Amino acid sequence: MSRIDQIQNVVRPEMQEFEQRFRLSMKSNVALLDAITHYIVKRKGKQMRPLFVFLSAKACGQIGETTYRAASIVELMHTATLVHDDVVDDSNERRGFFSLNALWKNKIAVLVGDYLLSRSLLLATENGDFETLGIISRAVRHMSEGELLQIEKARRLDIREEVYYEIIEGKTASLLAACCAAGAASVGASPETVEILRKFGLLVGMAFQIKDDLFDVEEAGSIGKPTGIDIKEQKMTLPLIYALSASSFLEKRRIIRLIKYQHDNPRKVAQVLDFVRNSGGVEYARQKMGEYRQQALDCLQNLPDSEARQALADLVEYTTERNR
Repeated sequence: MSRIDQIQNVVRPEMQEFEQRFRLSMKSNVALLDAITHYIVKRKGKQMRPLFVFLSAKACGQIGETTYRAASIVELMHTATLVHDDVVDDSNERRGFFSLNALWKNKIAVLVGDYLLSRSLLLATENGDFETLGIISRAVRHMSEGELLQIEKARRLDIREEVYYEIIEGKTASLLAACCAAGAASVGASPETVEILRKFGLLVGMAFQIKDDLFDVEEAGSIGKPTGIDIKEQKMTLPLIYALSASSFLEKRRIIRLIKYQHDNPRKVAQVLDFVRNSGGVEYARQKMGEYRQQALDCLQNLPDSEARQALADLVEYTTERNR
């Protein structure tokens, strides 16, 4: 049994029940829409966000109807943002499968994203889950702000480290923070406990994104050769940002020019990867990821000892030690 399977076993019945409810939450009276949502459901990943919701809820109380709705609202909103992201990025793939816009074109993809968003709003408002709606809506706002901040700052390819943290807090960490806060709130946890879980999720999200950054530049090993995809897409990641900050003015200018004008040249991308590794970028990013991971684990010490709390700790380790 894999490590993630062991973690999921703590809430296995709840996750299985959630799957059925989530499918029902997407149902419509339009055959085309049902075909598309069926395609979405069949290609879902490890369901990490609902897992964070259920484990956070179980660590704080008894899982109930509000928790199931919270997990569905999170997943509906998250899926809507992914569909819209693929349209914005003109992406033809997601997790190795064709994206909706690749199969059904942009107009239908945008409308499906709008439909999923409306389903999440209705699921919350029709059941009076206004606290959950507020938590998740704020996360979506922060995600949009993070994306726009990245677009604004990335044009110069010279993002400062503190701006990088602001971007990934919005783009990635805010949604995991919402998952954990919504899970705690769904079982009637105190405002103080909800805040502890929100902070926990935020810290895990920061570590998770830095781990993703490392995949692109680490030396060949269990994950295979580094791909340099982030460099090809001119994304400023933490290992690269640190390496640039530690270099001379001339070296920094040379690397930025390579990224800006020769990011489609595999040989030049390889040069940038070597620069990042030789400048201590990988070690620095690993250190920062470890700091966020430890802070997340420290947050859990404020919760009563339980199987669910241990599963959350194991999930932190999993997200920062995964091979992909």
